[in-house]
Parts: sequence; structure tokens; C-alpha cells
Amino acid sequence: MEQGKIWLSSPHMGGTEQKFVNEAFEANWIAPLGPNVTGFELDIESYLTNGKDEESSIHVAALSSGTAALHLALILLGVEQGDEVICQSMTFAASANPIMYLGATPVFIDSERDTLNLCPVQLENAIVDRMANGKKPKAIIAVHLYGMPYKIDEVKQVADKFEIPIIEDSAEALGSSYKGKKCGTFGEIGILSFNGNKIITTSGGGALIANKKSIKQKAIFLATQARDDAPHYQHTEIGYNYRLSNISAGIGRGQMQVLDEHVGLRRKMNEFYQDTFSTIDGVTVFSEPNSDYFCNNWLTIISVNEKITGKNREDFRLFMEGLNIECRPLWKPMHLQPVFEKMPYYGNGIAEELFETGLCLPSGSNLTEEDRKRLELGINEFFKA
Repeated sequence: MEQGKIWLSSPHMGGTEQKFVNEAFEANWIAPLGPNVTGFELDIESYLTNGKDEESSIHVAALSSGTAALHLALILLGVEQGDEVICQSMTFAASANPIMYLGATPVFIDSERDTLNLCPVQLENAIVDRMANGKKPKAIIAVHLYGMPYKIDEVKQVADKFEIPIIEDSAEALGSSYKGKKCGTFGEIGILSFNGNKIITTSGGGALIANKKSIKQKAIFLATQARDDAPHYQHTEIGYNYRLSNISAGIGRGQMQVLDEHVGLRRKMNEFYQDTFSTIDGVTVFSEPNSDYFCNNWLTIISVNEKITGKNREDFRLFMEGLNIECRPLWKPMHLQPVFEKMPYYGNGIAEELFETGLCLPSGSNLTEEDRKRLELGINEFFKA
């Protein structure tokens, strides 16, 4: 008899989500506004400021997706057709697609090895070269890949040097922090995702994080079809239907109550893999480079050195698939994607190497002890055979 599937990262309910959803039904707040939307935004603001009274510094707008948040962030920073926007190459396509929505050009940057994120050296090389060709990038999209904070100080130093704003793609990094400060609060604008596979979910949804209240207000204006302040429907700007529903926000309110618990459970999964692979030469389990970094370990990833193990990550993926265990290659770098292959790229092959050798392992906060035993047996069977 086939055992149940072990998923990479499946939704994990905390138990109180239904209460908030029921309240929305009872009050007939089904529209994309209401007390759950407001409450969810306040919950996120409080979490991102560690519960401190810093309301004037963090302002959150709940939206229909992280992609919508990125799209609005680019608009709010003045990106238009013909502009260029720098984007980390090793990321999900949603980081880059909104650049194309606006008719702008993504300029892709390689990773560095410590965090697998945006390389500050290649970032500066790209900016200097684009400016030499008469095109100063309008914004920088920096991603906290798999929950690992990017090199925040180094990237900010480059961005400040050339006066280019940072959009902080924290879609995978809710619960992560750098030097004690939560990810999502370092850029001019930050974004979050609450897709079904994220560390908490609203089934689908996202948020825009602004460092000014006026930015949040403009984001909500654009996200609600840019309706002018008039008794009739009047529009002087193009708007979007990007606001989160009160029902979905209710799920989010319940999920926020278990966020820290989910982070702890995912970090324990990372520790489990560290222990399991400690006796297997040639496999590296990715972890924080030093104590400044705190990773939520949304997904634990490994790198398989075929020269040492005699095996490659694709053979391992297929082997685990045969055991009904889902594993997945790292994001294929954007500059290797057919849709982006003609876009500028600055790098020396680190992202390509990571893609060829890296694999994401099941990391959900709802994995059981029995799941871990199956994972350990599969890992040892494959690598120690």
C-alpha cells in the first residue's frame, strides 16, 4: 500500500482561522474591506516592529497577492515604459514579471554564495555599466531567497551610493530577521506573500509594506480601481482590483497567531536535515552565514556535489519522488528563462551552479515524526547505497 504524499510545503492551519471567517459571514463583511482586513494589517505591523510602538514607521496594505504588491511598488516608485529595474536572477518569476507589465526592462544580477541572494559586487558593476550606457536603473528588487536575508548592509550601501530605491521582496521571508530587525522593513517598499505554500497563508494574498503612510494610502487607492473622491465613479488614474478580501484576511488573522510557532517548526526541520546529512560527505545543507542572520527556513535546501557523492541532485529528486516525497530544484535563474533570455545579465555563473546542484526538501511546519523517519530512510538509502 502506497504511503501518503510528503509535500514540500503545505498549508498548516492553527485552529482559530475559522472564528475570524465566521465573524465575517455573521457580519456580512464579504467585500475586499472590513474589520479583518484592518485587523490583519495591524497584526502584521505589530509583528514587523516586534510589538513596539513604531506605528509611524511601518504601514501595511493587505493585497490580493505578492505579485500585486510588487506591481504597485514599481508604480509607486515611478517605473514606466522604457525604464530599467534591477532584479535578482535566482528567484521566482513573480519577482520579475511586474517589471514587464509596465513595459520596463529587467536587468538580472547573479547570486553570491553566502546567502544565495543578490551579489553586491555584481550589483554595483551592473549599475555603473547601465549608467555608462545612459540608463540609470529606477529600482532594485532584492529577494530574501527561501527566507534567507540578503546581504542587507552591503546592498543598501550600493543602493544609497547611486540613490536607487530598494523593493524588498520578502515573499518567502516573513519571520526572518537581520540584526534583530524583521525582513520586509529594510527597503523603501517591502512585499509579502501569503500563497498556499508560504509560512502562513490566506489561501492567496499578499501585502505591501511602506515606510511612509502616504505610500500605503496611494497603494490602497490604486488597489481599489483608483476611484477619485467623488459621489459618482470618477477616475483620473488607471487602477487595479488588488485588495484582499475580508474572508481571506480572516484566515490571515488566525495564521498570524501561530506564525512564530510555524517558524520554530521549520527551523527544527532544518536542524533535522543538518543532523541527517552530517554523516554524508558531499552534501551541504544551507544555513545562516553568521549570527546576524535569522532565517525562517521556509524551505531547507541542499547542494549535492556529484564529484564527491557520485550522485546528482536530479537522481535524488527522482528517487524521492518514487517514495512519494516531493522535492524540487531551486528556482531556475531568470536570465536562463526563455521569456527573459534577451535581457541584460551580470554575473559569473554562481546562480547557474546553484540551480544545477541545489534541491529544496520537504520543510512544512506540519510534518510529523513519521514523515521525518521516512525522509531519513530515503536519504540514507540513496546516498549510502
